[in-house]
Amino acid sequence: FVSYQVEILDWKTKEQLCFLDKVEPNATIREIRLMFHKLYPRWYPARQSIKLDPKGKSLRDEEILQHLPVGTTATLYFKDLGPQIGWTTVFLIEYTGPLFIYFLFYFRMPFVYGLDERFTASPHPVVNLACICHSFHYIKRLIETIFVHRFSHGTMPLRNIVKNCFYYWGFAAWLAYYINHPLYTPPSYGKKQINFAVIMFLLCEAGNFSINVALSDLRRDGSKTRKIPYPTKNPFTWLFFFVSCPNYTYEVGTWISFTIMTQCVPVGLFTLLCFIQMTIWAKDKHYTYLREFKDYPSLRMPIVPFLL
Repeated sequence: FVSYQVEILDWKTKEQLCFLDKVEPNATIREIRLMFHKLYPRWYPARQSIKLDPKGKSLRDEEILQHLPVGTTATLYFKDLGPQIGWTTVFLIEYTGPLFIYFLFYFRMPFVYGLDERFTASPHPVVNLACICHSFHYIKRLIETIFVHRFSHGTMPLRNIVKNCFYYWGFAAWLAYYINHPLYTPPSYGKKQINFAVIMFLLCEAGNFSINVALSDLRRDGSKTRKIPYPTKNPFTWLFFFVSCPNYTYEVGTWISFTIMTQCVPVGLFTLLCFIQMTIWAKDKHYTYLREFKDYPSLRMPIVPFLL
């Protein structure tokens, strides 16, 4: 076979970092990362971004050298992604925080509201229900992180964990402060509004879990190759007929129902931000599907059936 020569340059300075000789044509990008790591131990594979073009997208681990648009002397560009942290660890940190932060406000710790003992319990049943639902949501997320999720990217930049925790932990404190406040006012339409919201909440949680399991099953063999997700016999997965990211649709539905249940403005603002962020993610995934699969179902929208 014809061996390849691989030149790796710094993406900014264009300075040559290494020259790999006699690389096999069927070598993957992952294998090239490992070769590069041997020469530069401080840049472990997860920290490396290897590109065909300095301003282009990172090449995936499974891409094969001879299938890339390069000659037998290939020029690749390296970018340091900085210190990395595993996605499982990221999610465990992000989701454990809100779970325990909420309890500080629910149990009316003296340093939170500065009130005497007669205010340590709320007279409104919906406050107890909101705590149960909020806790259930994050416990479910933690269980999915450990037992369900399969990540296509093993790590993310360590610096992002601070921003993510500020978002999740900060909002959890803001929501909990108002929902558990001694002056909290229960929903206007009483039990009817609360019961409707609880049913909607449980349905959306079940739907979100079903979609996460279906997506996980696509990679049961350990493959990181992207596949088109399709509905299964589970009715909750039938939303795949209409949207590319029903897990986000159900997630937004969960927070809409929590907003209705608590009738709390901060919860509504959090829900709005969730919807905006998840719409951005859903559109990105949707257009990736369209780009990679010519036979992708034409009826699907990114996140909202028939609309968005």
